[in-house]
Amino acid sequence: MDVREQSRTVEALLFASDRPLSALALDDCLPEGSDIDRLLADLQQHYLDRGVNLVEVAGKWMFQTAPDLAFLLRKEVEQTRRLSRAAVETLAVISYHQPVTRADIEAVRGVSLSRGILDTLMAADWVRPMGRRRTAGRPVTYGTTDHFLVHFGLNSIKDLPGLGELKAAGFLENVNISRLNLLDDDKSGTEQPELPIPPDI
Repeated sequence: MDVREQSRTVEALLFASDRPLSALALDDCLPEGSDIDRLLADLQQHYLDRGVNLVEVAGKWMFQTAPDLAFLLRKEVEQTRRLSRAAVETLAVISYHQPVTRADIEAVRGVSLSRGILDTLMAADWVRPMGRRRTAGRPVTYGTTDHFLVHFGLNSIKDLPGLGELKAAGFLENVNISRLNLLDDDKSGTEQPELPIPPDI
């Protein structure tokens, strides 16, 4: 199979898949010795100015509508349930401070955490239990999911907005930001630690 056929194979797999695919999964469908990184880079360049773009989200690859054409496919639907401000704040704390316990979330927000908030975020598949902290009581810790990254168009947690952006948008008005692991805008190139591999609960 020549390079052109390899590229067509990767293209077909990505179009047919109902979820993002990792480079490793794609490489498994190609002959040994194929350069999957080069194939993906070439395809991404090929689709750069087209109606759909090849993008990397949560470390996996997928086609999505070009941002400037997204309005053509947007469908207005009645939203049956919106996230409360408390749920949005909780999601932000988990995103920037993970892995985090209920007590950590309450300390940052300054109020008690309703059980229903975590249930809502887990039902949306944005948050998941990540294991137990090795402290007294072994509290459960929480972190974000790959679905969270895909939904918000992020490749990794490192792509979350910086402190200045969040302040400007008014998202940190009632949050104790000194307890958050946020990047200042002038340090946006600094890497945050990777998510730990969750142990069995």
